[in-house]
Amino acid sequence: MKDISRWRHPSVIFGSAIVLAIACLAAFAPWLSGYDAEQMDMANRLAGPSRTHWLGTDNFGRDLWIRMALGARISLGIGLFSVGAAAVVGSLVGLAAGYFRGWIDLVLMRVVDLFLGFPPIILALALIAALGPGSGNVTIALAAVFWTEYARVVRAITLVESEQEYVVAARAIGLPKMRILLRQVLPASLGPIVVLATLGIGTALVAESGLSFLGFGVLPPTPTWGWTLSYGLRYLRTDAWLSTVPGLFIMISVLGFNLFGDGLRDLLDPKGNTKR
Repeated sequence: MKDISRWRHPSVIFGSAIVLAIACLAAFAPWLSGYDAEQMDMANRLAGPSRTHWLGTDNFGRDLWIRMALGARISLGIGLFSVGAAAVVGSLVGLAAGYFRGWIDLVLMRVVDLFLGFPPIILALALIAALGPGSGNVTIALAAVFWTEYARVVRAITLVESEQEYVVAARAIGLPKMRILLRQVLPASLGPIVVLATLGIGTALVAESGLSFLGFGVLPPTPTWGWTLSYGLRYLRTDAWLSTVPGLFIMISVLGFNLFGDGLRDLLDPKGNTKR
């Protein structure tokens, strides 16, 4: 019962509720409206929220509710895949650098420093400019920006864990290095990796929306929050909901992941658990 009560952390409850709601919105998007995302109705363009169109329509008369629901699917997909790829690559680099040390650690950490030398948004823009726009290339660009965080955190944990008695004993009896890394050292890093990934999804959502806002992300007519926010600014004085709606979706989604990540960090923190 104590283990169950630990998960009644307010941040975990509210954060997971928001994340679940956004995930359901993305999963069941086609059944949430009687309209098609590309169905135009020029007679009702820029119509305000009503019973017919819950969130109004855009400048082509397309239903904004279904476009935001499909935008959630795209944004969450890019966020999950980019953070997942970054976590895998960064963790492997951190494990190798922290365990083998020497020239391997030196080379890998200099590569990390090279990536950290560029502002994240500039690096992402440069990669997309080279690869071209699109959801796949945006995912690759964001993964290339975020993997360094995991590499540094996992390396620091590996440096400590590799000197522990159980790891020394595993080396002494001749266990393969890969088995020691994956079965002995990596589990100690899973908590921080999960917390970083949860918080990183919110950051990835903002980054993807920012790239789409600048015209470097997923291109129209594919509905995305960032692009809707961008062209909605043209009508900000007269039809403010067109940019307000995607802005609220972005804000609420990021808030949910940040709350969930903060709650996980508190739950997985040994000092915090001792206080409880």
